[in-house]
Amino acid sequence: MSDEATAVAEFSAEAKEMGDKIAEMTLKQAKELSDYLKDVHGIEPAAGGGVMMAAGGGDGGAAEAVEQTEFDVILTGFGDKKLNVVKVVKNLTGASLMEAKKMVEGVPATLKEAVSKEDAEKVKAEIEEAGGSVELK
Repeated sequence: MSDEATAVAEFSAEAKEMGDKIAEMTLKQAKELSDYLKDVHGIEPAAGGGVMMAAGGGDGGAAEAVEQTEFDVILTGFGDKKLNVVKVVKNLTGASLMEAKKMVEGVPATLKEAVSKEDAEKVKAEIEEAGGSVELK
């Protein structure tokens, strides 16, 4: 009986490597992988999801909260100062004046993707100062 209780599961090197890569993925990468598996291979996540977010075993302590490190900055509105917001969007994105105008008029529009919290907050402050509204995801 003690042999069964102390049996250790063995995994192939390929399974270990793949598992380690999946465990190190960002949320954005995990979503991309999920979409790829669904679109290309027809594999959908199990109902309930959350498998990627499951806490690992270990010291028996509480699971640590994972802090988001990458943010998308999404313009959600331009208020009554559209021209000011267009100018700021143009400067932030490097787009032409016409492209920036189209982004502002076509809200919601993603201005920056996968930027640090600090950079996202700076962009948000600039847009809000110009009269626009921004959402961080």
